[in-house]
Amino acid sequence: MPDVLAVLGGNSLLLGLCVLACPLMMVVMMRGMRGGTSSSQQTHDAPAPDPDEAELARLRAEIDQLKAADRDRDGRSSRQHL
Repeated sequence: MPDVLAVLGGNSLLLGLCVLACPLMMVVMMRGMRGGTSSSQQTHDAPAPDPDEAELARLRAEIDQLKAADRDRDGRSSRQHL
C-alpha cells in the first residue's frame, strides 16, 4: 500500500484536514449549544405558565364580577321604582 503522504503530498493532506475540521467543529459547537442530552429536554416538557395568559384570565374574571354587580344593582333599582 503506497504511503498516503507520498501520493497526496504533505500540503494537500494538511489542507484536506483543515477543510474537514471546520464543519466538524461547527457540528460539535451546535450540539453543545443545544444541550446535547435528552435528559435536559425532559425537564422542560411542561411549558411555563404565560404571565400574559394569567393576567388575561384575571382581567376576564374581574369583568365578569363587575357585570354581575351591575346586573344586581340594575335589578334592585328597577324593583325600587315599582
